[in-house]
Amino acid sequence: MPITKGAAKAHRASLRKRVYNLRRTRAMNDVVKNIRKLIAQGNLQEAEAKVPEAYKAIDKAAKRGIIKKNTAARKKSRLVAAIQRAKK
Repeated sequence: MPITKGAAKAHRASLRKRVYNLRRTRAMNDVVKNIRKLIAQGNLQEAEAKVPEAYKAIDKAAKRGIIKKNTAARKKSRLVAAIQRAKK
């Protein structure tokens, strides 16, 4: 429990921010999961069409500090690599 007034206020703010952070995280994870599911099904055309949507979600998460910049780069790289592997 927060002891000072300032700590109590910071805690309230963190609870409000948590809602937005979870929303961004879920959006990012859902898109990535959907693409991976499409790749597993062999539906590569649709998976490639969703890549820009995934990039947008990942970049927004990185911009807001939910994930680090290198993590975002790694996620994007692995997503495209998975599609390329499935094409072969």
